[in-house]
Amino acid sequence: MTEAATRLRHTPGAPAWASLMVHGLDAGKEFYQGLFGWEFRAGPRQLGPYVRAVAAGHEVAGLGKKADGRQLPVAWLPYLATDDADDTAAAVRSYGGTVAVGPLDAEQAGRMAIVSDPHGAPFGLWQDVHVPGLGTAPRGMAGAPVWFELVTRETGRVVKFYQAVFGYDVQSVEAPGADYLTLCVAGVPVAGIQGVGDALPRDRGPHWRTYFAVADPDGMAGRVEKLGGGVVRGPGDSPYGRVATLADPEGAHFSVIRPAAADR
Repeated sequence: MTEAATRLRHTPGAPAWASLMVHGLDAGKEFYQGLFGWEFRAGPRQLGPYVRAVAAGHEVAGLGKKADGRQLPVAWLPYLATDDADDTAAAVRSYGGTVAVGPLDAEQAGRMAIVSDPHGAPFGLWQDVHVPGLGTAPRGMAGAPVWFELVTRETGRVVKFYQAVFGYDVQSVEAPGADYLTLCVAGVPVAGIQGVGDALPRDRGPHWRTYFAVADPDGMAGRVEKLGGGVVRGPGDSPYGRVATLADPEGAHFSVIRPAAADR
């Protein structure tokens, strides 16, 4: 979780955006505005009603209304940058993943697809056209995504897929009992993969987790329940900062973190 990662935002494989599709868009906006102080602007509507969340003048994430009849879980979806969404979607298929949506144009903002890795973890692809303000919040700014982490059964096999598709370099975290890899672009850590073995939730399967930067994870944990959400884990200290995992009223899990750099 480094400052240098912000310079790679449009580099293939780097985190580019985070999006959440909910059943109740107005209720979702009210919850996240109460939690993070977000304001909202209209966004592209190819997949239905959609808004962009704004923090301190920067567009940091998206919220959309889930289509009626779709039984997909409500979950935050990270988008990884690509120079060519069509080519990358083809690579996803070639290396055993699946393409669920697209690639398609998101009005004038860029081109996107929703895909999943061979173990079923969904994520997005984003081909940027450098819309001013889109996903350009300073790294570590309160209310903006600061880290993306794949939670899966074990890291050894799935990491080969992400290396093949995005060309990541990989660093292992050396700690007793840990199964954790850091994905790097040009030597800069941009995301992680955590193997949790049998602790993987059966009702969720492999999934990506989004971390949002905040000044006070403990305060967020207290506030989330008043807004109708819940505390899944924490708050507690980690090598990367103080962190808590929360859930919104529709059950979407996400983490909030005060990065360790903020304490120095």
